[in-house]
Amino acid sequence: MELVHEQCYRAVRSRDVRFDGRFYTGVRTTGIYCRPVCPAPAPKPENIDFYPSAAAAEEAGFRPCKRCRPDSLPGTPAWNGTSATVTRALRLIAGGALDDGGIEELAGRLGVGDRQLRRLFLQHVGASPVAVNRSRRAHFAKTLLEQTSLRVTEIAFAAGYASVRSFNDHFKRVFRATPSEVRVRESGGAMGGARGEKSRGATEPLALRLTCRDPIDWPHLAGYFETRRVPGVETVTNGAYHRVITADDKTNILTVRMAKDGVRIELDRPGGRDLMKVCNRVRNQFDLDANPKRVEEVLAEDPFLAESVAAHPGMRVPGAYDPFELILRAIVGQQISVKGTTTILGRIVEAHGEPLDPGLARDGLTHKAPTPETLAGANLDGLGMNGAKVRTIQAAARAVADGAIPLDGSASFEELDAALLAVPGIGPWTAGYVAMRAFRNPDAFLPTDLGVKHALADIVPSKRRTEIEARAERWRPWRAYALLHLWRSPA
Repeated sequence: MELVHEQCYRAVRSRDVRFDGRFYTGVRTTGIYCRPVCPAPAPKPENIDFYPSAAAAEEAGFRPCKRCRPDSLPGTPAWNGTSATVTRALRLIAGGALDDGGIEELAGRLGVGDRQLRRLFLQHVGASPVAVNRSRRAHFAKTLLEQTSLRVTEIAFAAGYASVRSFNDHFKRVFRATPSEVRVRESGGAMGGARGEKSRGATEPLALRLTCRDPIDWPHLAGYFETRRVPGVETVTNGAYHRVITADDKTNILTVRMAKDGVRIELDRPGGRDLMKVCNRVRNQFDLDANPKRVEEVLAEDPFLAESVAAHPGMRVPGAYDPFELILRAIVGQQISVKGTTTILGRIVEAHGEPLDPGLARDGLTHKAPTPETLAGANLDGLGMNGAKVRTIQAAARAVADGAIPLDGSASFEELDAALLAVPGIGPWTAGYVAMRAFRNPDAFLPTDLGVKHALADIVPSKRRTEIEARAERWRPWRAYALLHLWRSPA
């Protein structure tokens, strides 16, 4: 990503929110890096350098500003038009790829050499994959220090560090303070120096706030998940989303609700090394890394969408906590209503899901979702589906279980589309819907969707696919968000 000094400095002087997250400012005289919207007085141009990512600024020796908090800004260079390989690598890193393996293994999953991957990262991100992962760990650890009473040893483990010593060394390098000092400073001294090391119960609940850019249309998200919940696995009550998950090989209950400056997640059990992965899945499910203002700038340029964009700010694309669940829903829902789909999914969960222990089940949460391995050979007769749909579900489950449909983020959108279409019974609509919600493709579009045809009837009266696709070209690269506005159309 090319950063022109004069242009970046103008953006810093203007504090234009449209540049927030697109680059970071390192001030050599203070050793601090900031967001372009930082309220502090703009430094002299000869004293600053610009970096494409927070990780790059940290690798250059800068620490995050305490006023604009660049370390808490959601999103990654994946949203800034980087190469497809870097985008896929960032998804894998966010999922913990470098916690369990090295750069060579990561490059192998992407089909490139490790030297090529490092070169691409330096070109687009300004830092190596390892530096990006270190930055991710340190920022997550800082969040845990500020918001929880987890012990420092537990935080080091949850953030993916191999030892407490390596955690302390790296944390101090990034934030110029020890973990204990940050905890005391952020709590205003209320915690005391030792609170973070107090003994905790093995089942003590945990709460954590995940940041996102304003605005967020939470009622739309909660309503979407409420009408499409998987019975026994998910519920929505009073605007809060609840579901059964597995983390650190243990069953847990996750709750996600709206909070100030983001969303709040709650876990009945505290979690360990998988905690960061849980947070990443929630970020994907609720589209928390999106930049709504940048999306709306593009869509509002079309007079046809402008009114809807103005009426529904902060639209997010509802994702899926478990991509396989979304594939299952898409297949079951072919040519039947949302309500009918939900009914059949409930029958599948009751027949093949793992029942929860009585002490954990509550408020409609009764089962763990069935795995691809289970459904690949399961008897699905008598659940309300015809033989062709049953065979499609089993074929898709086998493809996921065998890795033919990779769910780890290593495949490109084109490769995922081809893998889905290779399953008998999955057509372009189903593949596009899965790409939009399960694989987080912000430009996914469904030109054959009946709702899209009705919404565009006045401007594309022919309802031909080619003409609908041509009309949607002006919405790139955010056609998935345009879909949501079309589906909310009175038509």
